[in-house]
Amino acid sequence: MLQLPLGFEIASLIALVLILAADLFLAYKRPHVPSVKEATLWVVFYVVLALVFAGLMLIFADGEHAGQFLAGWLTEYSLSIDNLFVFIVIMSRFSVPKRYQQEALMVGIIIALVLRGIFIVVGAQLIETLSWIFYIFGAFLLFTAWRQAFGHEDEGDGENGLVKFLRKRIALSPDFDGAKVRTTLGGKRVWTPMIIVFIALGSTDLLFALDSIPAIFGITQSPFIVFTANVFALMGLRQLYFLLGGLLEKLVYLKYGISFILAFIGVKLVLHALHENEVFFINGGHPIEWAPDIGTWTSLAVIVGAMAVATIASLLRMRADTRRSRTPTPSSSRTR
Repeated sequence: MLQLPLGFEIASLIALVLILAADLFLAYKRPHVPSVKEATLWVVFYVVLALVFAGLMLIFADGEHAGQFLAGWLTEYSLSIDNLFVFIVIMSRFSVPKRYQQEALMVGIIIALVLRGIFIVVGAQLIETLSWIFYIFGAFLLFTAWRQAFGHEDEGDGENGLVKFLRKRIALSPDFDGAKVRTTLGGKRVWTPMIIVFIALGSTDLLFALDSIPAIFGITQSPFIVFTANVFALMGLRQLYFLLGGLLEKLVYLKYGISFILAFIGVKLVLHALHENEVFFINGGHPIEWAPDIGTWTSLAVIVGAMAVATIASLLRMRADTRRSRTPTPSSSRTR
């Protein structure tokens, strides 16, 4: 496995923690609904920051590391867009005041990062000791890709099992008290619905990690690159939520682009597992030489291409639908 300089990894993690802390502080000190301009500037800032990080990786390591990070970041970023649909449902389900949604999203993302960090460590250990795990990851991603493209979407009511369990076990106030998680009600300290929102956002995002973490391990086996790609993908998610808003529902072909990426990485994982095969009942436990190992830059090109095609196709569909809605029907023309 390729190694990055230890000093670069430590400095990067410290810098990312400081950026996340500053972002959380700003969201807490100035709760508001960001304008389109503000949200756009923040999204651009985080995208540029990710590109700068890739450039530093190129300088301090090599092009392979930089390419793995870019491919991993773009994969996680595209998959995290799926999260936004669920975030919208959760905010609506709990009637979170708009001016406090920034803080709710930020705390939910921090919780998700901590949980994903644990998930990444476990995944890295599995890959280190069980090479056949790639077969399982690949099959799971292929199934997820099929479900994403052709399965019936069920957004539910925004509550998962953990949230429903907590509702029955803790005392909750009926209303929000700003962004506080604790408040006084009738002289008694109780939790506010904000604690449920935080947990719903964090735990729901962890469920999405079941798709995204195996996907990025199909691009790189470096836990550091996997984690930093997740951090950069999630850091801009809060601003993207406010920037895209209702536009998400109109990007009708986006799910097919995401599905194609998952399927591609699933195939890549299976091919990699065949190339490194140690499973005794497949080719007698020997590697299968003809199985190609798809390179990082090929993966990057496929990921960018899939998202570009899906986005452009969605925008063209939106444009066609808008024209159709503005074109008067023959019956309406006669009426006038």
